[in-house]
Amino acid sequence: MDSRTLFTKVSPLKLFFIASVPGAVSMLASALYQLIDGILVGQILGEAAFAALNLAMPFVIINFSLADLIGVGSAVPISINLGKKKEKEANNIFTCACLMIVGTGVLLGAVLFILAPALLRAMGAEGELLTYAVQYLRVYAMGAPVTTIIFAVDNYLRICGKIRESMFLNIFMSVLTGVLEFTFLYVFRWGIWGAGLATCTGMFVSALIAFYPFFRGKMQLHFCRPKFSADMIKRIVSCGSPNFLNNIAGRITSILMNFLLLRMGGAQAVSMYGILMYADGFVQPLLYGMCDSLQPAVSYNLGAGNHGRIKAIEKCCYCASAIISLLSAAVMFLFPDTVTRLFVSAPDHAFMEMARLAMQLFAITYVTRWFSFATQSYMVAMGKAKEAAIISLSTALIFPVILVGALWPLGLNGIWLNFGGTSLLAGILSLVILKRENKDKKK
Repeated sequence: MDSRTLFTKVSPLKLFFIASVPGAVSMLASALYQLIDGILVGQILGEAAFAALNLAMPFVIINFSLADLIGVGSAVPISINLGKKKEKEANNIFTCACLMIVGTGVLLGAVLFILAPALLRAMGAEGELLTYAVQYLRVYAMGAPVTTIIFAVDNYLRICGKIRESMFLNIFMSVLTGVLEFTFLYVFRWGIWGAGLATCTGMFVSALIAFYPFFRGKMQLHFCRPKFSADMIKRIVSCGSPNFLNNIAGRITSILMNFLLLRMGGAQAVSMYGILMYADGFVQPLLYGMCDSLQPAVSYNLGAGNHGRIKAIEKCCYCASAIISLLSAAVMFLFPDTVTRLFVSAPDHAFMEMARLAMQLFAITYVTRWFSFATQSYMVAMGKAKEAAIISLSTALIFPVILVGALWPLGLNGIWLNFGGTSLLAGILSLVILKRENKDKKK
């Protein structure tokens, strides 16, 4: 059905399943590939390569952060303009956003390629670890101009009502990159750079497929002659800043954690942190895919003035987020050894002891994480960029840094407890912001 009918006529519960389930499946497919990526690198190339991958990963995410900022930031005003039946303005924002993503990919990719050795050396990497990490990061830097756009096209497909197409595209990309990575690492016996090349190739091919109907003019959004304006760019940056700040601040926190872990527990501690991040990388995309898939509907109804419908949609989002988070916490707490052995083929007794406790402490995170995540997504969809940015920045950087100092006497256990403490503080902050927002609406 067309996006207008889907967003305004279908019952909120049915809309939730139509939009969020494919969105969650899409992100689950991506998360499964990331999981497989870590498993393949750890099992085929060894512990040093796995540690290098995790050391370079924050910079890889930063490489994609600007594209994510522009993609998410443009999706909100595009949807609002479509809700107001201003198709011309929506198409212009779409066109300008795509050009901005390609341009930032060129610039940031060049910077990361040149500075890769210095950045990773500053984190404490040296010898084989440094060599592997530089190789991995530089592949992503070279691919940035043609791969980063994939982080925006998901939003544009959903805006056009092509939700299942978005899901199938993500599944295809995950399968393709997984097959390529297995071929490059296991069959061709390439190094860690082969893992990066597999991902970049899969992203590039998927981006070409995704934009093909846009180039043919078969979608609700069309390319047009771009007309940039300071106000449009400001709106895109404002709406996309919460996600951008979350990515950047989260990577800064990861860099800080890796820096501390290298000195507190060596490469094994970095590997354990990587395992936790892969576990988080499986749960968080489910939440993100589900909540993010509903943003076009919420923004469209905001433009159309259907506030009661927005409330009904968000109730579904909060309930489903809570269920997924609590189930994830239970799995991590009850089966820590199983999760750990996915990434390390022959862990020694000391590593497994550390991993078991780390995983169970980390599981506490998801008891409250769902609430701040859903609230941040809701604020983004409503155009409340300031409120969403406060939640994002606090969750990704401010609270973790504060807790590093507060939990320092606990050593490595303090690092593992940091995640749960941050999640609790973020939930309290989100509740305060949500109550204030509801109070302002009543006034």
